[in-house]
Amino acid sequence: MELRIGTGYDIHRLVPGRALIVGGVTLDHPDGLGLDGHSDADVLVHAVMDALLGALALGDIGKYFPPTDPQWKGADSLKLLDQVVKLVKERGWSVVNIDAVVIAERPKLKPHIAEMSSRMASAIGIAPDAVGVKATTNEGLGPEGREEGISCQAVALLQRS
Repeated sequence: MELRIGTGYDIHRLVPGRALIVGGVTLDHPDGLGLDGHSDADVLVHAVMDALLGALALGDIGKYFPPTDPQWKGADSLKLLDQVVKLVKERGWSVVNIDAVVIAERPKLKPHIAEMSSRMASAIGIAPDAVGVKATTNEGLGPEGREEGISCQAVALLQRS
């Protein structure tokens, strides 16, 4: 059995006037902030996509969905994830599992974790229990702790189909 592991990381700035979408779920930030980016700026899905691409040495999401390309403006990251999974499958691999941690002071993500896992699992084509999502704060430290942004780290395990 041949396996590959990939890691992904993403961070986006919190700004007024933008939706806050994490793991395909639209959340309410207490200060009305959302994530800034060319697409929907979903840090969780972006980190997962980079982990999948990294496992196969295919580059990063900027290679496939560059922020300079107007077709990706406001794009739904779950739809982009679907395209990345197709690249993985075209190369003869399948996703075994995903594990990710989102770092944010607010809003509290725990009530939304199951829905995030379910939405990403559906886009990937695996069971929700194969998509681990955790949330933590940065204890007031760094850009996440100062509530300047939200970040995510993800790991993907692939198996040759």
